Amino acid sequence: MAPAEPNAKPFQLIGDAPVFPEEREGWRGYIEWEKYPEKKKQAADILAKYDFPVPPEFQLEPLPKTNPLLEGVRWKHYHYALGDTLKDMPDISWEHVLKEKSEDMLHVLQFPYNGEPPRKRLVETEITDNKDLFVRNHGGIPEIDPASYYFEVEGLVNNPKKITLAELQDESIFPRMSTTVTLQCSGTRRLEQIHDYPGDGDELINAPWGEGAIGTSRWTGVSLKKVIKYCGGLKDNGKHLEFFGADTYFKKGQVYNYGVSVPSRKMKVNEVMLAWEVNGETLPPIHGGPLRVVVMGYIGARSCKWLTRINVISDPSLAPVQMKEYIYYTPQVGKHNATYSNGFSIQTMPVASAIMTPVDKDVIMHDGKIKLTGWAYSGSGWPERVEVSADGGGVWYQVPYDQLSTKYLHAWRTWEYEIPVDAEGWLEFCVRCWDDALNTQPTFVRSAWNWDLHVTSSCHRVKLYSVNRTKPMTAKRLKLMEEKGVSMLPLTRPMEFDLETEEEYLEEMKKRGGRDPIE
Repeated sequence: MAPAEPNAKPFQLIGDAPVFPEEREGWRGYIEWEKYPEKKKQAADILAKYDFPVPPEFQLEPLPKTNPLLEGVRWKHYHYALGDTLKDMPDISWEHVLKEKSEDMLHVLQFPYNGEPPRKRLVETEITDNKDLFVRNHGGIPEIDPASYYFEVEGLVNNPKKITLAELQDESIFPRMSTTVTLQCSGTRRLEQIHDYPGDGDELINAPWGEGAIGTSRWTGVSLKKVIKYCGGLKDNGKHLEFFGADTYFKKGQVYNYGVSVPSRKMKVNEVMLAWEVNGETLPPIHGGPLRVVVMGYIGARSCKWLTRINVISDPSLAPVQMKEYIYYTPQVGKHNATYSNGFSIQTMPVASAIMTPVDKDVIMHDGKIKLTGWAYSGSGWPERVEVSADGGGVWYQVPYDQLSTKYLHAWRTWEYEIPVDAEGWLEFCVRCWDDALNTQPTFVRSAWNWDLHVTSSCHRVKLYSVNRTKPMTAKRLKLMEEKGVSMLPLTRPMEFDLETEEEYLEEMKKRGGRDPIE
């Protein structure tokens, strides 16, 4: 477990613990806030009494060498402050992490849990193992008895209904669908933007994601289009579908249920699913079980977990996650002038790709070729071509089609390629993807930098130290190092022996005409 953040003091309850009972029988950790303004105000008044820890600085200072990287102390304190129903959510959530995710996950943020799998393993298969699927949660993990589960459909729909999980799974009412879908957090590869230029750290820390906040699964459930039809269809002004989850979300001293929306046109083309199964297994609690939304091609934030309610509305949701977050700004917008309205809302994921192996700063000994592996994805189509470069983007090599994984309409393609490399020393490798509409990636991180540090869609770059064994001098040096039992690693450690003998030096100087010119 990560050590407590430096500015965090033990939580001390002020006064008596508030009483916000669970909303539904069989639903542990769910408080309905959106339907009860007076309850939301009461919670805000309670939160106002506390001096919560400030966010830890991790953009202008090095990340801790811990796992979890960050703890989320103030988010734990938010939950402690609101009484018995929420105070155990940090511990409950961590128990689900330990039970449902791989032991070697990188825990980016302990609470609310954010985690990604080891880089190499992620691209070894085109379908991500459930234990390796990344997690980006915005609150605690509710525990919901499937037998007690239901969700509501209301708002600008002709026949509002309450639908149980059993009804949804009744194939005589709702035909099922199974689709291979990639989900990606819009914060994937955020570290690259942070390293170049830091950005916003709002109520939920912009977690320092690497390249693993993406995964591909076979989801099973029901198209939302069938559910809306079952409810009599949309009214004329029903243009957006608002989803609410059972998790509690905090923003600037206020409390909410997690809420987002997608335009109804997305539903009408069967690109929104209500899913209860992932890769042939019952949807686990950490990923939104018993039922979650899966929105194909959109940022992962729109795929609401622990679905409680679908509200049909005329305009995009005003919930904070939709209105105030996941905003893409120009590079001229920052702390000095950012507003919620002067950026645009991120929905469809752009073309992106990543080199997963080798990793940045690796030393690679090779015989003229270096094997690269990675992923490529486009939310608005499919990856049609992947190209890699060993010189920072001057010369590009196309990854052969037979070294790309299966082409799916709504999913990534993993890839591998042995790229020709003659040069030695530090080289910059990069990758770019072209989708079916010829969309590709910006060349440099700065081109994609934005204040909220979302969507690092630029060509992914890694710097590798090339040691080409086909070079005679390199082969000679490696043989000598082997004889003396000396390693190339760490690269920066000085050699423990002279680089050449005095005789060899004098002989070479004679060949080269010496150090000094002839007078």
